[in-house]
Amino acid sequence: MPVRKRIISVLKERGYKLTPQRKVVLGVISRSRSHLTPAAVYERAHRQYPKIGLVTVYRTLELLAQLGFICEVHSGDNNRSYLLRRSFSHHHHLICSGCNKVIDFTECDLAEMERKIAKSTGFRIDSHLVEFVGQCSECLGEKAVKC
Repeated sequence: MPVRKRIISVLKERGYKLTPQRKVVLGVISRSRSHLTPAAVYERAHRQYPKIGLVTVYRTLELLAQLGFICEVHSGDNNRSYLLRRSFSHHHHLICSGCNKVIDFTECDLAEMERKIAKSTGFRIDSHLVEFVGQCSECLGEKAVKC
């Protein structure tokens, strides 16, 4: 089942109404191949559905993130961006502090660290999120190290 149809199905199963506003926001997110800020989602959604409000966009993004259908990236200065999860594989983010580009990566070997932290603190760890902030090769320009 395509991701968008699966999201719609889960929303209905959990008792959420599939309002025109939610459909538009979901459409904007599902057509994007890059992370979008709430302002960018609003701008695109507003072109399609002029009655949509910014608060509705934020609430819809929050709901989709809580349900695990979109990735939420924190890129400093309290800025966030969102991307539809096309697959539900575990991944993390590299965030460029120069141009705000977000690159997904899947390499993650934190199981031993999680075990040690859980044991020493008595905390049950359910999941983790890793975001590295730095500069991408384009922003580094000539300073970029070529391997």
